[in-house]
Amino acid sequence: MNGDRMFELAQALAVAKSRQDVPAALKVLHEDMQLEAPAFGTSARGLAENEKVLTRFFASFPDYNVALEGHAANDDTLVCWGRVQMTMTGDRFGMVPNGRRADLPVFIQFAFKDDRIVRERFVFDLAELCAQSGVSTDTVRRKIFGMSASGSLPPNDSYCVANRTPDDSRSAGETRRRDQDGTIV
Repeated sequence: MNGDRMFELAQALAVAKSRQDVPAALKVLHEDMQLEAPAFGTSARGLAENEKVLTRFFASFPDYNVALEGHAANDDTLVCWGRVQMTMTGDRFGMVPNGRRADLPVFIQFAFKDDRIVRERFVFDLAELCAQSGVSTDTVRRKIFGMSASGSLPPNDSYCVANRTPDDSRSAGETRRRDQDGTIV
């Protein structure tokens, strides 16, 4: 796939997400889509999981907007950079935010398959989002990632598969995160 087509798909996804239009976003995603947002500990696979994660994200950030300002591509990967604006709402992250709209730089890496987006890695600074939203980064991180047995946050914003239970079927390359109710998934 050429760089122009990759950017066309990424831009279509950005427009759909900026309208909080989950069905339109799903139209440009491959059935094996993997969405990763390390700041939130999110990793969603497949269209059904992506639909659930996007719906939940837009409930927390109902005015989400992303503007792609530049990009670079090779044969199979596109990296975009730009800005996101979003207002944190509710108490999903363990605190009530100040209601101000945050404006943050963002970097997004995309991979493609069958003329669709098959992977998105969405990277931004959680501490800056928290600062602009008037919430404690430590409180938000504890809400998202929980605490390890030693009382510290897990390394690399996720639980490594080395910590899995004997009946866990995940491969050695996969990571775990905490769901909204605190369950490790």
